[in-house]
Amino acid sequence: MSFQQRSAAPTRSGIPSRSRKRPFSRRKSEWTISNIDAIEAALKVIKQIPDGTPHIVNSIMCRPERYERMVPIAAEYNADFIALMWGPEGLPRDENERAALCVELLYFANEAGIPNEKIWVDGIVTPVNIQQPQAISLMEFQQMIPDMSPGAKSTCGLSNISNGPPEHLRPILNQTFMVMLEKCGMLSVISDPRDEQLTAIAKGERQDIVDLIYGMLDGTDPDRASLSKEMLDYAKTVDVILGKALYSDSWLEI
Repeated sequence: MSFQQRSAAPTRSGIPSRSRKRPFSRRKSEWTISNIDAIEAALKVIKQIPDGTPHIVNSIMCRPERYERMVPIAAEYNADFIALMWGPEGLPRDENERAALCVELLYFANEAGIPNEKIWVDGIVTPVNIQQPQAISLMEFQQMIPDMSPGAKSTCGLSNISNGPPEHLRPILNQTFMVMLEKCGMLSVISDPRDEQLTAIAKGERQDIVDLIYGMLDGTDPDRASLSKEMLDYAKTVDVILGKALYSDSWLEI
């Protein structure tokens, strides 16, 4: 899902610094790895979209054994691809490690004839209840992309931010983080189409929510006593994602 165009420019003012810690990790068997042969077979037979919109390969990790095979395939079939910032050591620890992986993968793709405009960078969203600093790292990285890789697009698996919290809390986490990422320059997200509120926000139909979150990222703390229960919940969720409040399943009740 791409966002309705908004006028606010990305800013770093509201994103706090945080300590450098080793992120959570997954064993290789726990991370879904795309089948390269299946992707190539599909690209050989898939029908072209009438308006010329390219197909997208999801995804190519920043691991030489993966991108050295997959990037030439994407180039051969004129496909876009999602550049997943998952390196040889797994999840990067911070925005600088994400940036190093991004430069490595996009340089290889450029050398293979794929321009930045056909690449969708995915800095990887992680669950907020496991490591709040990773959400901040991703936002910092997102703001680096235009200078580092001009023309590159961006996306992410949005619902990873709420993977683990109770089901009733997942929508507001997803919705809030989507707006925060958009403020930092994210172009699109892979999201739950059943979440009507999220879709409405992305289409520009809830500017009140966007204004609140953008303002908080710019350093403006709203008058919480004057906020409705709905808007107060969004403000509390921004605080949790930014690490200004410790995560707990009861953060909306505090």
